[in-house]
Amino acid sequence: MQDLLPLIANVGFPVVLSMYLLVRIEGKLEVLSAAISDLTKAIMSSR
Repeated sequence: MQDLLPLIANVGFPVVLSMYLLVRIEGKLEVLSAAISDLTKAIMSSR
């Protein structure tokens, strides 16, 4: 938290918020990508 306040002061709140959200969303995108890959394999094997 102490490292976060100077960062906000230097680059601005919107930039820090965007970086935080990108880091959080990255993990969810990886899970979603794996689920799509598994679904593609399931569809291809059912043909």
